[in-house]
Amino acid sequence: MTKIIHTEKAPAAIGPYVQAVDLGNLVLTSGQIPVNPATGEVPVDIVAQARQSLENVKAIIEQAGLTVADIVKTTVFVKDLNDFATVNAEYERFFKENNHPNFPARSCVEVARLPKDVGVEIEAIAVRNSKGYGISICR
Repeated sequence: MTKIIHTEKAPAAIGPYVQAVDLGNLVLTSGQIPVNPATGEVPVDIVAQARQSLENVKAIIEQAGLTVADIVKTTVFVKDLNDFATVNAEYERFFKENNHPNFPARSCVEVARLPKDVGVEIEAIAVRNSKGYGISICR
């Protein structure tokens, strides 16, 4: 059974979609733009935008009873690929601060435009009980 996830700690959807769906073993978030849920404000610089988008993802994942460490895949949409390295640095900081055992799989794509003309949007997939499966790194 699909459960709809909603939290006031992340911005409300600005279209006909939900913040996330919980499929039991998987939680899939909608893309999170860097809107501060308390103020409705969008940070100006790309570092703060990346951080706010990630904090919004975190709030949704936590509402589903999971943690950042349970995130297994993200998709990052950037308006300007020249921001790639800057967004990467903040992304790395965020996952290290939140004790992710490794970084999740990820895609990053440049898009022509994002809602509210923000510079970044991030969506995530998390797995319930991912710690129970262990992690094996193949190189």
